[in-house]
Amino acid sequence: MLDQQKITILYCRLSNEDAQEGESNSIANQREYLTRYARDHGYTNLKILVDDGYTGTNFAGVR
Repeated sequence: MLDQQKITILYCRLSNEDAQEGESNSIANQREYLTRYARDHGYTNLKILVDDGYTGTNFAGVR
């Protein structure tokens, strides 16, 4: 597979403690940390999946 066809998935998930305030600081911090790590290690074509507010019992899809 050519490098241009590869994607890197970064997955951010809300913790139960942060579940009451829209998109949480936890999600923003995870997104920033994971993006920085991926770029620092040469990963490209980043796609970020955010599971902010869903649990295994109320899963309605990843945004």
